[in-house]
Amino acid sequence: MPPADRPPVRVVIADDERVVRDGLRLMLEIQPDLAVTGTAADGDHALRLTTDLTPDVLMLDVRMPGHDGLWVLARLAERGLLAGTRVLMLTTFDMDEYVDEALAGGAAGFLLKSASYEEITAAVRATAAGDGALSPSVAGRLIRGYAAHRRAGRTDPADVARLSALTGRERDVLALVGEGLSNAEIAVRLTVSEHTVKSHVSRLLAKTGCRDRAQAAVLARRTTT
Repeated sequence: MPPADRPPVRVVIADDERVVRDGLRLMLEIQPDLAVTGTAADGDHALRLTTDLTPDVLMLDVRMPGHDGLWVLARLAERGLLAGTRVLMLTTFDMDEYVDEALAGGAAGFLLKSASYEEITAAVRATAAGDGALSPSVAGRLIRGYAAHRRAGRTDPADVARLSALTGRERDVLALVGEGLSNAEIAVRLTVSEHTVKSHVSRLLAKTGCRDRAQAAVLARRTTT
């Protein structure tokens, strides 16, 4: 639970299925540090709601009638709203092209609707904190895809150059970010404090020019698998 003087994370949920919207709302609102400020059933409403409310996190379905989630993400980016609202994409389709386009478009994370209650609430908190989130199955698909690119000799030299300023430990942390691990999980894996991991993540973001943890995860998958 956050400190008493810290306001709850404000969340907008956009999904075309009412049962999904209601289910997500219920599981989030029982948490004292999370507050659902609105829901939308289509892309146009999601864009209007996010523009008006500027929530901390927008849980955005990829597939919606009319304008889809990727269209909403692009419009938010055009309006400069992604600096204040972090977007967590939701889908039942763990297809690589959606993940690539969403992360390239500025999404902070990508989560399957089949994720557990614990995974979903943790993903919202991580996204709000700037850590981002990727479901394990999505991470696995990306890792396999980028590994195939490397085997085919298609690693981008520019990506490799971005890693040249990293220390060995920062490379270790980056690789684990690419596996979808949280700061706490990385701390356990490397036998260091979570504060140390946070410092490493901040430095590697600055050195590689990654906007956030999600971009760092994609860079890691392109270069360290």
